[in-house]
Amino acid sequence: MKRNKSTYWLYFLGAYVLIQFIWWGYHLIQLSAYIPNQDTQLSKRIGMILGEGAVFLFILVFGIYRIRRSIGKEFFFQQQQQNFLLTITHELKTPIAALKLYLQTLKKHQLPAAKQQEILNGALQENARLSALIENILSAAKAENEEFQIHKQKTELVLFCQQIIDRYHTRLQSEQIKLVAPSELFCQIDQNMFETIIENLIDNAFKYGGEDQQISIQIEQLDRFTTIKVADNGPGIAPQQRTQIFEKFFRVGSEETRKQSGSGLGLYIVSEFIKLHQGSIRYLANQPQGSIFEIILPL
Repeated sequence: MKRNKSTYWLYFLGAYVLIQFIWWGYHLIQLSAYIPNQDTQLSKRIGMILGEGAVFLFILVFGIYRIRRSIGKEFFFQQQQQNFLLTITHELKTPIAALKLYLQTLKKHQLPAAKQQEILNGALQENARLSALIENILSAAKAENEEFQIHKQKTELVLFCQQIIDRYHTRLQSEQIKLVAPSELFCQIDQNMFETIIENLIDNAFKYGGEDQQISIQIEQLDRFTTIKVADNGPGIAPQQRTQIFEKFFRVGSEETRKQSGSGLGLYIVSEFIKLHQGSIRYLANQPQGSIFEIILPL
């Protein structure tokens, strides 16, 4: 993507104004040399003009710097949007193509019942993946426009999270997620939003959890707060990127070398939903390696 032309015009305008100020100041200083020593009033007026010019120049330079910074942010955001459109197109086409292949296979071939069941399970997984992606896009749009209305209800949080984990275990045919929690713990949450929160954090852990994935969810109550930690043992996130991971469209790593799928909306949605719960989320480095996303909710 080419840099916005307005940036270059800003550089040109800033350089021109700066040169003109320096030129005018030079001439004023030269003129002041011809003023008689006894004409103190005129000397003071020239000094006042030079001082006010210096202040104005400082304000102008600072304003140009802020405008340039704003343009840079806008350019970066446009790049993120473009990357998002390219990524989301691929992400939508992949499950659709897989579903088409599954259906064509069932239509063209007489397969044993076990093979049919395997293909149907694959089709359902791709459909779930497509539905989750579309739901994330809609949720991000609603969160940005502040269209969500939160409906909290008293929920047994341990059982709620265990049911989500069980669905993953059934779908993946393996038990890769470990829950560490008390026997029961009640919390006021919006169940639909919180299901999205936990699922997005689990999906994120699977994407960036490395090859020998070990994912854990720890729930505990501390004083007047409930904490939920979703941890993985992947490579973790570089320190310079940790302040950006909850921004819309942001994805960890380079666009040229990234292998993980995703839309860059998951953690943004998580952050917005947790804000609606008057809670907070932060990133912590796991030991010896990996990532931890810690949610803190008021009771």
